[in-house]
Amino acid sequence: MASKMNQLFCSGLEVANFVVSSGLLKLSWAKILDCYGGFNLTELQNLGLSIKWKAYQQANINILVFTTSPICTKSHLQDSNQLVSSTAFKESFPVFEFLCNNGNSFSIHKAAISLFADHFHELLQLKAECGRNSNSLIVAGHSLGGSVASLFTLWLLESLDISLAKRPLCLTFGSPLVGDKGFQQAISQHPAWNSCFLHVAATSKDSIPRLFIAPHDLNSMDLDSKSDDYKPFGTFLLCCEDGCTWSENPEAVSELLMAVETEDAGNEEWTINVYSRVIEQLESMIVRKGISQVNESILNSLRAGTTLQIEAIRIRNAQLLIKKLEESEEICMFNKGKAFDPAKKLNVIKIKMAELEWYKKVAKANETGYYDCYKKQLSRRDRDIIKHKKFLTNYWKEVVAQNERKPQKQLVYLRSRWLYAGTTYRRMVEPLDIADYYREGGSNYVTNGRSHHYIKLEQWLEEDEKQSRFRIDTKKQNVDVILTDDSCFWAHVEEARLWCKSLKTADVGMISERVCLRQKLMEFEVYVMEQIKKHAVSSEIFLKGSSFMQWWKEYEMLIEPYHNSLLTDFIRNCKFQQYASGRLVLN
Repeated sequence: MASKMNQLFCSGLEVANFVVSSGLLKLSWAKILDCYGGFNLTELQNLGLSIKWKAYQQANINILVFTTSPICTKSHLQDSNQLVSSTAFKESFPVFEFLCNNGNSFSIHKAAISLFADHFHELLQLKAECGRNSNSLIVAGHSLGGSVASLFTLWLLESLDISLAKRPLCLTFGSPLVGDKGFQQAISQHPAWNSCFLHVAATSKDSIPRLFIAPHDLNSMDLDSKSDDYKPFGTFLLCCEDGCTWSENPEAVSELLMAVETEDAGNEEWTINVYSRVIEQLESMIVRKGISQVNESILNSLRAGTTLQIEAIRIRNAQLLIKKLEESEEICMFNKGKAFDPAKKLNVIKIKMAELEWYKKVAKANETGYYDCYKKQLSRRDRDIIKHKKFLTNYWKEVVAQNERKPQKQLVYLRSRWLYAGTTYRRMVEPLDIADYYREGGSNYVTNGRSHHYIKLEQWLEEDEKQSRFRIDTKKQNVDVILTDDSCFWAHVEEARLWCKSLKTADVGMISERVCLRQKLMEFEVYVMEQIKKHAVSSEIFLKGSSFMQWWKEYEMLIEPYHNSLLTDFIRNCKFQQYASGRLVLN
């Protein structure tokens, strides 16, 4: 059970089914009741609230529970729906400033953030204790305690090094909404974070989860809420006596919460006990999004899924709500289609890279090399590669941009996770961009033409190699099949060819310019020989039709007969043939 908690869930249904079937939902609620220490109805007065917490260790799982004292009820929250903007507490309490990506702002429920701030120093110590423990962690809370549990979980996620620790799972029961649309969007930018939250709402008996939702006219098809409205995030498990449903679509959750008919519980004790009854019911049923009563063809339709959601819980104005939810789901599906998820495109990426590998193999058989084949654009195959290159480049540009938006500690893990694939892409595709650049008459690619995402991929590789987290040892590989380590190698070759051209046409009297050009060419010789010694350059550069061998022919005509260097000796004595076969030993 603990090991499964460390996996990433693909949907809210997976989260809900896991916590119900594993018994974690029941266990977490039991710990909440224990933290309350048995509730006393005489405590339920309109007093100021304070937060309390308690940690429990259960096998390989730690459960951290947040509750309030006294128990937070609807009467405590009825008139305290005020939101406080992130700009208002940016200077005095910048703990959640990490959610302000690209300068956006958000707002948080004032009561929740105030409780969090009041106990900040104790929570800071609690956070440090959580960081030192390697067990799986569940952060649970009830009512306003659930709001604080959500904020604490976000705080943990931001600073968590998930290469060393597991993501926490946050379970809330009867919690009010925590923040506005900006808050929800900031969390949704991190799908792995969003999947860490499951909110249980006893919709027909507990009005707190819907308390802060601004009422909307069901007859209106306008699904866009105002920016200052409260918005849900994570996955919601909405329950009543007749069944339950789940949703991770914020608009659908808002509409369902507003549409459910909430009964007057009669006393506050019922709003506590109702969750014990709900959990008992959940353990005896499959979480419903429609399974047994309909055939598979109906299940595949959007309307059937929406109708089953409506049937699962008590609602009013059912037909109008069905229409709104259908529209909401279509918008959500459209946005998900536009949203960038690197993992979902991995198979396509592998196919595109395989196409380039095959192209490289065919070009080598033609004694040209794939860099020069692509640069010349003589065949349809060469032109077809443009589409694969464009797809791969767009993909990795978005991966880099997305990772740059991640918090620093999460970025370290993501870099290590994607670094091998990113390095292979950079070494395979950047030479093609270089070919395009110089075919169009460009110069000084490294300074003037190189894309930012290549720079970041290379920078991250160097940083990880320094820390010994990731290293590709080309010395143990066959140079006949490797990709050249330096993805800018062909840019250096093109610059060397331009220097040869300039040296050839330079006036005899331009002594300083000629000396400078010769110096650059000798430095290029040293650079190439260093790559060869490290077995970091592919043997394809020595194919007779390659730009490198063209440079050599041009360079050899310019150097004096007595000029001797390691590279000239290497090429003139055809040592590259032994280098390609792996038989050459270099000191």
